[in-house]
Amino acid sequence: MTEFFRIERPSFDPATGQARFFYRLNDLSFTETLQLPMGADAAMAVSPAFAKLLGLTGLVLGVSYFKLRAPFAIEAPEIALTDAERAFVIDVYENGLGEFYARNDLARFGKLSLVAPTDPVARQPALDLPDRTLLPIGGGKDSLVSVDLLTHTGVDFTPFAVNPKGPILTSVAAIGTAPLYVTRTLDPDMIRLGKEPGYYNGHVPSTAINSMIAALCALLYGYSQIVLSNERSASEGNVVFDGRETNHQYSKSLGFELLIADTLANATGGALKYFSLLRPYSEARIASLFTQSTKFDAVFSSCNRNFRLTGNDGPLWCGECPKCHFVFLIFAPFMKKERLLAIFGKNLLDEPKNEHSFRELAGLTGQKPWECVGEILEAAACFYTLTRHADWHEDAVVRAVKADLFAQYGEEKLQLAMAECLTDSRDHHIPPALAAKVAAYAV
Repeated sequence: MTEFFRIERPSFDPATGQARFFYRLNDLSFTETLQLPMGADAAMAVSPAFAKLLGLTGLVLGVSYFKLRAPFAIEAPEIALTDAERAFVIDVYENGLGEFYARNDLARFGKLSLVAPTDPVARQPALDLPDRTLLPIGGGKDSLVSVDLLTHTGVDFTPFAVNPKGPILTSVAAIGTAPLYVTRTLDPDMIRLGKEPGYYNGHVPSTAINSMIAALCALLYGYSQIVLSNERSASEGNVVFDGRETNHQYSKSLGFELLIADTLANATGGALKYFSLLRPYSEARIASLFTQSTKFDAVFSSCNRNFRLTGNDGPLWCGECPKCHFVFLIFAPFMKKERLLAIFGKNLLDEPKNEHSFRELAGLTGQKPWECVGEILEAAACFYTLTRHADWHEDAVVRAVKADLFAQYGEEKLQLAMAECLTDSRDHHIPPALAAKVAAYAV
């Protein structure tokens, strides 16, 4: 039997705020729901632009069900697509699932087919959206730096999250602005099958998924821009697989940002903007900006290990995963030692068992971890800074990696890399007026 994956036409009921998405994988059927807040704009809910975005959202959310078998054939018989939208969807199913393919050894790049009707209308009529900002909050340092930048440049925003839990809830409480939350309910059969023999499981492009959900909310509740908090290092991949670079953070990359921004603009006649406020910055630069305030020290977390579908079941920081190690490493050059130890509860750089993980981050062994961590050279540059730092140079891991760090990179390269980390890039998609205000503040 030729396997196939079919995305049916989704539905939205403005009276209940519920969107429903329907999928077929061979002889299996799945239904996913989004519970949106009450008070949606009824006229917008029946507009061609919203119908367009609802269909595209259904296609993007479908990756969670598609990956169970990852067939070559994708069908969307009731969702008309322009050529640009077709390319966008294929990109989500190819590059967005790049890590999933690599870790399951599945060759799919350039081999997927998408059968859908052709939409001859390349750009929908322009909408009239209020000049308001929707800001996705992940509970980590990045979105909280965006909070600070927007606050100090006079941009009003609404915190946004899908299935908020743990540090998202505590961070939003500390922000003190009323949020907009969406509840996403995956089909339980998909979750069950993902654990059974004969089915695949793995990473999906969650930023792409949440961005499409945010776009639906932008139309229904009146927002003209979605502001992400993705840094420039998100564009660096992990490994080459099947002839292509694969990136754990692909849907956070600049390339994807430009693609989805164009897709959302065409669907709304240019009314909806989408960009990352932190794109000019390295992870180290973002860490330096975060240190300027202690407001979120006790509520934020960038650790993924303790925050899963079931919610948080541990402390804010596990202290054992590559993400914890990387965040600790980039904060260390800029934050007082006692403050950093208070946040994490222990000194991760003084525990010999962590050495291998830190070596991977700095490119001294293995490969870049499948995590949302920064560039390899950036991590190496932060280590170099610590070898010369009075607070850190005697810690076990710093002493253990110093000789190999200098041998592999050389002192001059490490010095230049650190200087480059603290130099803002011009390669971004931020509206010029806002970019100028942010640059003036973030010195």
